[in-house]
Amino acid sequence: MINQTPPDLHAGVKILHDPVRNKGTAYTEAERDALKLRGLLPPRVHSMAEQELRVLGNIRAKPTDLERYLYLIALQDRNENLFYRVIMNHLEEMMPIIYTPTVGKACQEFQHIYRKPRGFYVSLQDKGRVKEIMRNWPHKDTRIIVVTDGERILGLGDLGADGMGIPIGKLALYTACAGIHPTQCMPVMLDVGTNNEKLLNDPLYNGLERRRVRGKEYDDLFDEFVTAAKELFPGVLIQIEDFGNTNAFRLLDQYRGNTCLFDDDIQGTGAVAVAGIIASMRITGSKLSAQKILFLGAGEAGIGIANVFVAALKEEGMNEDEARKHCWFVDSKGLLVAGRDNIAAHKKPYAHEHEYIAGFADAVEALKPTAILGLSGQPSTFTKEVVEAMAKINERPIIFALSNPTSQAECTAEQAYSWSEGRAIFASGSPFDPVKLGNQVFVPGQGNNAYIFPGVGLGVIVSRSRIVTDEMFLAAAHSLANQVTEADLERGRVYPALSRIRQVSALIARDVSKMAYDKGFTDREEPDDILADIHGYMYHPVYPHYA
Repeated sequence: MINQTPPDLHAGVKILHDPVRNKGTAYTEAERDALKLRGLLPPRVHSMAEQELRVLGNIRAKPTDLERYLYLIALQDRNENLFYRVIMNHLEEMMPIIYTPTVGKACQEFQHIYRKPRGFYVSLQDKGRVKEIMRNWPHKDTRIIVVTDGERILGLGDLGADGMGIPIGKLALYTACAGIHPTQCMPVMLDVGTNNEKLLNDPLYNGLERRRVRGKEYDDLFDEFVTAAKELFPGVLIQIEDFGNTNAFRLLDQYRGNTCLFDDDIQGTGAVAVAGIIASMRITGSKLSAQKILFLGAGEAGIGIANVFVAALKEEGMNEDEARKHCWFVDSKGLLVAGRDNIAAHKKPYAHEHEYIAGFADAVEALKPTAILGLSGQPSTFTKEVVEAMAKINERPIIFALSNPTSQAECTAEQAYSWSEGRAIFASGSPFDPVKLGNQVFVPGQGNNAYIFPGVGLGVIVSRSRIVTDEMFLAAAHSLANQVTEADLERGRVYPALSRIRQVSALIARDVSKMAYDKGFTDREEPDDILADIHGYMYHPVYPHYA
């Protein structure tokens, strides 16, 4: 029998396997002695900057974005500080890899590329003991949870438990874009089954092998999860993400008044799109009150944008009924009008009196909108006919193709600019490369929720607000629009450069925090300098010293 002494959990190989404390080859000579690392590492001590160069070389040598994604996730699993240094220093290059569009492909392949557990799974099998199992989460100072049930992942549909890539990616952006410490972030998959036949027939699928549950069984599990999260992590912010329309609107309505909770697909998307429209007014020289928006798609994102836009018009003095008439929808059944049968509850406020129109192009001709927003998940639906019609109606047509990932966009940036003779004000959900048209180069804006949700979350967490309100998202929209520079607008971009995202998030957090203090949503005393308070909280990826 071999006599083994218990390992030192704070030193040696253990610390090298702890992604929070691991520094790899950056441990100093003194640390190597103090932590019993001598011999376990190559002899040369490297700086963090030198490690970053190695990582960049490896990423850029990979043949595909999915391979780059896998490399970065592996880095996150072994050295979180180095992972976030690379992401923060090269955000425009790395964000499309760790989030949309590459994360969509990663979720589609999740069961085949699975390497190491990350995040937390709550399934139907855990009913009655959710609080007990959530005690297994190692980080007790959890401040934010992003939870999905995998039913509507991006524009890709039901991916079941393979949707875990979304909360993981969202929380990486919370850290990279807003400085929320990675140990305070908890990605959660609520596994209630899947209706995706391909997954159910795949022997490598990691989720429950059953169809989705609805009704009371679903609601009881969700409520047990929320109750457990609030008890174990007092004051935690919960972001619900990529839920289907069946559940998203009603869960938001049910919990928003008594839980620090929001839905990014509804409220975050609403704020980022409205920020783009507000910024566009500086190009068109028009006013919000003069806009008529035609949406393609009437799900969470479309209704969320319309709700924030209506709030912006009300802020300018317009009454709610009149404000809603500035928003029109075409869904899978055609133009949303009052005379249609079986209109879902979340769509009814936008079902106006008008003759029924079946097609989107015909709706453009009839309604003559100033802006069209695509949130359908249906690629190539902003056709040449549609874009040319918008350019005929408007000197500077606003065309936002917001469906994710890139493959689902309603049109490309090149199509929007070329079909409108360079007059379109274009934004997309996923990134497009700059477009050269004649002697002009257009830089398309990316209406990415990463401009909004990290700053809102940061403001809520630092202020310790008990709830998250629609007014906070409208404040975030104004804050974001105000940070678009004249140089951005000259290049056709209605959002700031992603390289400025931490500054953008800090200013949004300031405005959200200020609202929490002013409205009495928090018991925390307002600091003398809110922005300094925000900056003082933000995480920076530097190695700690151990000796």
